[in-house]
Amino acid sequence: MGIARAAAAVAVAPGLWELQQHRRHSLRLMVVLIILTLIRSPLLEAQDTLQLASNLHPTDLGVLRAVKNAMTDLPGGTFFSSWDFSATGIDPCQMFAGVVCINIQGFSRVTLLSLGPEEAGLPGLNGTLPPELGYLPFLTQLSISPGAVSGPIPRSLGRLRNLNLFSCSQNLLTGSIPQSLAGLQKLQVLQLSNNKLAGAIPSGIGSWPSLEFLVLSDNRLTGTIPMFSSSNNSTSTPPRAALNHLDLRNNELTGELMSDNLPSSLEFLSLTNNQFTGSIAAVGNLIKLKYLDLSFNQFSGEIPSSLFGFVGLSYLLLNRNQLSGPVIVNAEVTIKVVDLSFNLLVGSVSPFLAGAQILYLNNNLFMGTIPQEFVTSLEASTLQSLYLQNNYLSNFGDLGTATIPPTVAVCVQYNCELPPPQSICPESQGFVARPLTECVKAAAGTGN
Repeated sequence: MGIARAAAAVAVAPGLWELQQHRRHSLRLMVVLIILTLIRSPLLEAQDTLQLASNLHPTDLGVLRAVKNAMTDLPGGTFFSSWDFSATGIDPCQMFAGVVCINIQGFSRVTLLSLGPEEAGLPGLNGTLPPELGYLPFLTQLSISPGAVSGPIPRSLGRLRNLNLFSCSQNLLTGSIPQSLAGLQKLQVLQLSNNKLAGAIPSGIGSWPSLEFLVLSDNRLTGTIPMFSSSNNSTSTPPRAALNHLDLRNNELTGELMSDNLPSSLEFLSLTNNQFTGSIAAVGNLIKLKYLDLSFNQFSGEIPSSLFGFVGLSYLLLNRNQLSGPVIVNAEVTIKVVDLSFNLLVGSVSPFLAGAQILYLNNNLFMGTIPQEFVTSLEASTLQSLYLQNNYLSNFGDLGTATIPPTVAVCVQYNCELPPPQSICPESQGFVARPLTECVKAAAGTGN
């Protein structure tokens, strides 16, 4: 009997073993499927579509798929019409608009991604920036044309260690600029203007060794300007590339201007329409400036005289602040546009300012006589626009007898003398001259 049971057991053992093995295999397969379900992403799905381009790395192909899933053309747009994942034999590096690849170790890797039409005025893109964009290790340039791309900037973009350009202006991005972007040590251009970004500018931006062009204008950014000069003056190797373009206009930034916030390499600086306060003395050391706009803030104190002597400076815009004191100019200016209007500037008008082409000195506390140099420059049309209305000037000099070309604009209304007929103001100024009582008080130094 025992032998019979043993024989029967031996007879069914192979079947039991196969059943057990099948169950083990099924269990392992189920676990794998569960894991794949949990972590499945466009990066994994790319392996299903390798027939599109066998030479494109599957990770990069997955990122392109994620981009197509997250973004669409605005009505009338055709940018994504070439991004066809359903066809066979298609090479995205050759056929997809805005995609440029390089060959690395036998694979094509995406190195440039320009999303949206290149021509201005065409419909841009809708949707969001997918976090998978951070998984393009060889990407050097990422640009998105103006459109309606919304949502936050993915923190994963901080993984793009080779990125040297990131541009996504004139869209609808929200949230803050991720702190993770501080890891983009090769970034040369960051352009995120005309969005709805809020919060502070990450301090790490100031330490980027290659940054040259920073445009964050027309957002809702708050806080102060990050420090740049510590890395700018660094003796580390390789040396830091010079930041030459800083545009932070039309935000809600605060604080005072310090030398550490303004690297001496700057050629373009615009901080207009923010809430900055304090002195502007720090800009007096930026001798490479070609464009300076600090208008519509709450700056106070005197204007550094060195500004008027910067070689190459074409625009000096300091209007709509609380700047005070006399305007000291030591030599004839060569600046195309000088706007010092709507401040608290006092004293006489410097004859050296006649070297400007367009000069706004209106709505200040200037007194005295219009210099003869102004009249000469107006007659020669080298000074093309002169606005001196709403001051306390008491003598217009030879302006009343000057022959002013019709292409030259002059406005001297509402001073302490009746304006000559040469004064034609762009808008109605109300009273043509100040009341005598105001002029007497101003001359006596008792205010108006």
